Parts: sequence; C-alpha cells; structure tokens
Amino acid sequence: MENFYLIIVVVLFALAISDLIVGVSNDAVNFLNSAFGSKAAPRWAIMIIASLGILVGATFSSGMMEVARKGIFHPDQFYFAEIMIIFIAVMLTDIILLDFYNTIGLPTSTTVSIVFELLGAAVAVAVVKIMNSADQTMLDLGNYINSAKALAIITGILLSVVIAFLSGSLVQWITRLIFTYRFEKTFKYFGAIFGGFAITAITYFILIKGAKGSSFISKETLSWIKDNTFTIIAVCFVGWTVVLQALVWFIRLNILKVIVLVGTFALAMAFAGNDLVNFIGVPLAGFKSFQAWAASPGMDPYGMTMGILGEKVQTETYLLIIAGLIMTVTLWFSKKARTVTETEIGLSNQNEGDEKFGSSFFARLLVRRSLSANSTFKNILPTSVQTGIQNRFKKAEAPAGIDKKDMPAFDMIRASVNLTVASILISIGTSLKLPLSTTYVTFMVAMGSSLSDRAWDRDSAVYRITGVLTVIGGWFFTAFSAFTAAFIFASLINWLGGYAIIGLLAMAIFFVVRSHIFHKKKTSSQDLDENTDEEDASIIIKGEIFEQLTHAVAVVTTKIPKVYGKIVTGLAFEERTNLKESLKKVRKLDKEAKALKDQVPVVVKKLTEDSITTGPFYVQLLDYLREIAHSINFIAEPAFDYVDNNHKSLVPEQVEELNTIQTKLEDFFKTINRLLKDNNYDLDQIEKAFSKQKDLLTSLRKFRKEQIRRIKAERVGTRNSVLYLGIINETKNLVLYSGNLLKASRDFTTMNSDETDEDL
Repeated sequence: MENFYLIIVVVLFALAISDLIVGVSNDAVNFLNSAFGSKAAPRWAIMIIASLGILVGATFSSGMMEVARKGIFHPDQFYFAEIMIIFIAVMLTDIILLDFYNTIGLPTSTTVSIVFELLGAAVAVAVVKIMNSADQTMLDLGNYINSAKALAIITGILLSVVIAFLSGSLVQWITRLIFTYRFEKTFKYFGAIFGGFAITAITYFILIKGAKGSSFISKETLSWIKDNTFTIIAVCFVGWTVVLQALVWFIRLNILKVIVLVGTFALAMAFAGNDLVNFIGVPLAGFKSFQAWAASPGMDPYGMTMGILGEKVQTETYLLIIAGLIMTVTLWFSKKARTVTETEIGLSNQNEGDEKFGSSFFARLLVRRSLSANSTFKNILPTSVQTGIQNRFKKAEAPAGIDKKDMPAFDMIRASVNLTVASILISIGTSLKLPLSTTYVTFMVAMGSSLSDRAWDRDSAVYRITGVLTVIGGWFFTAFSAFTAAFIFASLINWLGGYAIIGLLAMAIFFVVRSHIFHKKKTSSQDLDENTDEEDASIIIKGEIFEQLTHAVAVVTTKIPKVYGKIVTGLAFEERTNLKESLKKVRKLDKEAKALKDQVPVVVKKLTEDSITTGPFYVQLLDYLREIAHSINFIAEPAFDYVDNNHKSLVPEQVEELNTIQTKLEDFFKTINRLLKDNNYDLDQIEKAFSKQKDLLTSLRKFRKEQIRRIKAERVGTRNSVLYLGIINETKNLVLYSGNLLKASRDFTTMNSDETDEDL
C-alpha cells in the first residue's frame, strides 16, 4: 500500500513539472507585455531581467503554499487517502485545462483554475463522505470546505478585476496629464521624482511585503523591516531620486527604460511569488501528507486525518529554486508562450491596425452610453478646462521613416504605469496571502491604462471592448470547467481507485501530446504560408508598393484557376476533403486581400509624398483583387456546403459544362498571367485576352439557359439549381473583375513607369 501512495507522490511531482511548463506558457507573458509592447530594450535583455525576477520571486513563495494545504478546505476533516484523491484529481485537471487553453490561444488564469479545482475536488470527496455517513446531510458540507477563506479568495480575485481596471485608469490619466505625450522636456525636471516614486513603491510592496513569505529571511530581519518601514521608504525614495537625477545629468540616462525594466523584474518577481503555489503547492502538500502517513507504519490510509496540513510549514528553498529554474527555461523556449502576447498588446495598441475581435451588442451599447455621458460631462466642465485637458492628451506625431511594424504599441510612460500598478496590486495580494490572478491584474491594469490613454478611440472602442469582454468571459468559463472537471475526476478516482488514476493519467498524456501535435501543425502551417511556393504563396509581402502589387496580382491570377479546378472536381466526384481544402485556401486568400485593402490609407499617404497620380490606380487594383477574392469565396463555400450536406450529385450535363468553363477559365487566366509576368501590355495582346473573356462569358450565358431548361423539365431540384446558378453568376463576376484587374494593372504599371522616367 505504501508503494501505491509513493507512486502517487511521484506522479504528483511529474505533473507539477508539466504544470509549471503549461502554466508559465500562459502566465509569463503578463509581465513581458509592457516591455515588449513599448520596445524598452532588446528581447534578450528583457528576457534576462524577467528570468532573474522569477528566480528571486520563487524564494518568496513559501508563505503562499498554505493556500493549497488549507486555503480551500479543512484538511483535518479528510483522511490521508482522501487528501491524495483530491490532490491527484486537481493536478490532472490542471494539466488538461491549461494545456487546452494554451493550444487554442485563449488567455486564462492559473490562480482561478487551481482554486476552483481544489474546491471541486474537495466538494466531490466531501459529498461521498456525507453520503456514506448515517448522521450527516448536505448541510454539513460547510464542515469540510473552508467557505470563509474560499469566499475571501474568490471575492479577492473578482474584486481585483475592478480594482486593477480603475487603478490603471486613474494612475495613467494622472500620469499622462502631468507628462503628456511629449514628455521629454517635462521629464528632464520631474523624471527622477517619478522614477524614484515608482521604484520605491515597487521596493516597498515587493521587498518589504513580500519578505513575509520568503524561505530564507529570518524572523528577526522581518521584525526589523516592520519596525523601520517608514525609514526604508524615505531612504529608498530619496536615494533613487538622487541616483536617477545624477545619471540623467552625467550619462543622459533614459529613466523610463529603467522604470520599465525594473518593473518587469518586479512583476516577474511578484508573479513567481504569487503564482508558484498554483503549480507546485498541491504536489508539495501531497508530499508532506505522505511523509506524515509514512512516519506511522501500519496506519490505515482511511484512518489518519490530515490536520498536520493546517500547521505552518516552511517550504525548502531548494525546491522553490528548482521550480523557478523550470519556469525560467520554459519562459525562454516555450513557443506557446509567445502566441499569447498578441491579445493584450493588440487590445492596448495605441496605433491603428487590424482588430482581432469583432463587434458585440453590449460593446456597442456601452460605447453609445459612454459617448452620451461624455457629452453630458463636457457641458459641465468649462471650455478652458476641456481645452487644457485636450492639449495634454494630444498625441505626438510618429517619427518619419519608421515602418509601422517597428513602432511600439504604446510609449514607455504607459508601460511604466502598467508595471508599477500591477506589481503593487499583486504584491498586496501576496502579503495578505490572497492568490490574486496575475493574469486578471496585469490584463485589467493594461486595459484601464489604455482607456485613459485614449487608445480606444471611436474607430476601435467597440472592438477593443468586445475583446476585453471575450477574455473575461473566458475567465468565468475557466472557473466553471475547473470545478466541474475536478469534481468528476475526484469522483471517478474515489470509486474506481488506481484504475481511474491510470485512465485519467493516460487521458492527460494523450491530450497534451495531441495538443502539442496540433500546435506544431498549426505553426508549421503558418510557416508554410510564408514559403515562396507559387501555389501557396501569400499575396502580402514586404517590399515597395509597385513590387507588392505586381506580386499580389500574379499570385491571385495563378491561384484562382487552380482552386476553381479543384472545386469543380470536388463537386463532380463529391470529394468533401478536396472542397474543404479549397475553401480553406479561398478564405486565406480573401483574408489577405482584405488586409491589403485595409492598408490603403497608410500606403496612399506614402504615395502622396512623390505623386498623387498613382494612388487611384493602386486603390482600384486592390478593389478588384478584393472582389475577385469575394467571388471565388462565394463559389467555394456553397459548393462545400452542398457536398457536406450530402445533397444529390450534379447531373452529367452540369459536370461537363463546369469542366468546359474551368478549361476556358484556366486559359483566360494563363493569358492574363503571361501579360503580367512579361509586363507586356501591347494592344494586340490585350485584345487577345479580352477575346477569351468574351468567349467565356458567352459560354456562361449559354449554360445558364441550359440550367433554366433543366429546371422547367424538372430534371434538377431546388438546391441543385441554387448552387449551379450561383456558381455561374459568381464565375461571371470573377471573369469581369479579372478583366478589369488586367486593365487597372496596365494603367498602374504604365503610370508608375512614366513617373520613374520623369524622376530619372
């Protein structure tokens, strides 16, 4: 029996290592986003500083480990075997849940997951105990669950969302009001004070408050720190202010970079100090339980209560350091961690760009109400005050010659506020032994500062709010799924014992391996899209405008006939897989065409620097590209749905007609492609292309009449007719837009060549 529980302990630690990896992949970006978004330093420098913060913070986690032992349930009410059931169920659930969220790219909270997993597993075991007891009812569930502490933790997590958002909004608004977007001049005089305050605040809440949970600071030292708190704060503020001002004078130090990097270190330290319990707290509690049970040879696993977990236990420093090292290695090498940063940076981006989220009713309603409230507020404030505030929040012009992709998502003023406020809030939670979610805090602080910084303007507010609501909705789903899954797992283990553990462990391994393969395929697919293979080439490339358009047009005229041919073949032979693959390629093409069109304002601005003549042709070309992508999409999607729903096969005449259309379409596009490739817009060649276009349009009209005859003769059904006539109509649009594309390409190329000759 002892060997059985020893194996469980080993499994718990193995799961802990895996949990550290998947957990850091989700949470680590929370303290990297501000530094990455503001481009405060090279990536390698930011990573080194964050790594040091994790290693130091890991040693401050000892006090937080009590949450896993007695924060959610009363350990003295459970026997050793029941405690181990709870812990193994929690770890199995955590691995599967976090890895699932990482794979699909949804941000979640490791703190919320561990709290609700402990709650779900404990409730499951307690329910079984009550059911097996003759003198207990479900009203006695409160004897097993630490409802007061659990409620305090849950309330703290929920309140942190509101407090973090309001704190980030208020501090950012005041900071921007003081320094504005043109902060260089003001920072010469007040930058050192701002830096001294920020770093002092970080020092107080991280070092002084966090020291209570340290595994190596003695009680005497803690007592001295407590007695001299005010002196330490004063010395830190004065010292940092003087040092920073001296460095500004002598080496022109960028104080904001120092604040961002120190803040990154501090938030990484707070993350490790607060969240390490989420990954190793349960295995360590399981290990302590096993040690206590093994110390009493012959003790019945269902006869020894685990009141020992309610006692204060200091976690060994070497275990914390090992955990910190695993977290650091994961931070450097996890590809999944890199994919999570885009959500927060995208929602807080100061610059224009594609929005990841769509529009929702609640977001639209909220924006309308906010605009109405803003109008009312403006009527109250004097005009002079409104003008003064508006001037303080007037954005600086972007430096000339800097590519959009090289611009920071926001400046270092906002980055420093994000890091400082988030560090303070998380550290307060750590000092109060409340496992606040670093994900919630850092995300909501960033969203609050974005709102105050006017990154959410009328063009983007609806989409940004929808994104925030989507993320928050995902957090609530995390709580529900964590509780439910842990409850089910604990129930299965309680009834089936070792068989359930083996089965659930196999399932966890299967899901982790499967998700790894899925993520790898997804990454490989994205890399493949960037290859230069002609068929799969992306229409969006780097380079000058003329080369970009030439490439885009060439790719479209090459891909369209190939995809069209696959659609016809898929319909003729009812090949669902072939049609699904074609639809995927068509949607990618449509998405890229939209991305190109969305770049029109930026590109036209560049064009006007040299000539305004080329602009209309550029816009026209993109319009035709977009319409062509629309047309092929309106062919591919109904074709896939038709076969996917197992409707009747096309009649032989329809297949023959579509093959004829496909042959002529391919010949037409080959002619266009050759003209574009050779840059040959000779009149005879152009007329030859349009002659083929005319012949193709004639065939389309003929086949439409044939379909009408089939309908009258009742040889085909309604769904068949809708599909076939839709394909004929969209093919006509495709052919017409392609001809217009050829003309626009000719005009664009000719005009561009004329301007080049004039420049020469």
